[in-house]
Amino acid sequence: MPQSLARVLIHTVFSTKGREPAFHDPAFRSEAHAYPGGCAKTLDCLPVHVGGVADHVHLLTTLSRTLSIAECVKEIKRVSSNWIQKRGGIFGQFHWQAGYGCFSVSESNLEAVSRYILRQEEHHRKITFQDEYRELLRRHGQAWDERYVWD
Repeated sequence: MPQSLARVLIHTVFSTKGREPAFHDPAFRSEAHAYPGGCAKTLDCLPVHVGGVADHVHLLTTLSRTLSIAECVKEIKRVSSNWIQKRGGIFGQFHWQAGYGCFSVSESNLEAVSRYILRQEEHHRKITFQDEYRELLRRHGQAWDERYVWD
């Protein structure tokens, strides 16, 4: 076969460092959540949906066939963090948390995950980021150690 093709969907979640509510302003939140989607696109990881709340972001993207998950997330976080820091003021010391979660998404579950991401504000009226993240880990069969999940 002369051509290499891939369609792998990934749901990536990461928080602001210390889960600081850096994106409490809805207008800036929209920008701050859209920017990682643009970063993903430049890496050939096409954004499907991006959303979140004041202290974290969810990205539903394809995964480029030429990058590892780690390379993709590292670059998205690096570039978007630099963009946020350049705003200055309270954002001058902005950082994303060191870690992240990435979860595979089947085509048959694409719409459900998209709705989940689009309804983040509603969802977080009932559940904290930490509990949401633990549930994602449980649902995807991922073991974790609480001592190393939060920063």
